[in-house]
Amino acid sequence: MITQKMKYALKALLVLADEAGKEAPEPLTIEEIARRSGTPKRFLEHILLEIRNAGVIASTRGRSGGYSLIKKPSDVSISELLRLIDGPIAPLPCLSRRAYQRCEDCTDEATCRIRKVFAEVFWSYLLIIESLTLEDMLRQGVPPMLADTPAIT
Repeated sequence: MITQKMKYALKALLVLADEAGKEAPEPLTIEEIARRSGTPKRFLEHILLEIRNAGVIASTRGRSGGYSLIKKPSDVSISELLRLIDGPIAPLPCLSRRAYQRCEDCTDEATCRIRKVFAEVFWSYLLIIESLTLEDMLRQGVPPMLADTPAIT
């Protein structure tokens, strides 16, 4: 599951991407992003700062200032955003590429049946999530590989 913070980040980025796609895009104030995305302003400030520091958006000071998308939506990786906002995405610390930690109670990773089962699920998830970009979300459709996939509860 993604966190509410990640949902807010995605909503804000979709607003900025919509604006960037206009003929004469302008930076958007945090108030305008909050209004368009339906996101509480108090949460957006910290989120947008993180995304700006990652080089996805830029902020402009002054009277006509605000935030704008500086990367193409097709270059904004959903998996990288997930890691930036929510941290490691692996279900177990021993499966994480960037934040690997041996499980405290593990005696042998090579024979751990829990690790093996979750590794298979996680790698399947990674194949999909790492192929998604902000562009995919802008299209308002579901990527072709997921079009016939039923909702999982």
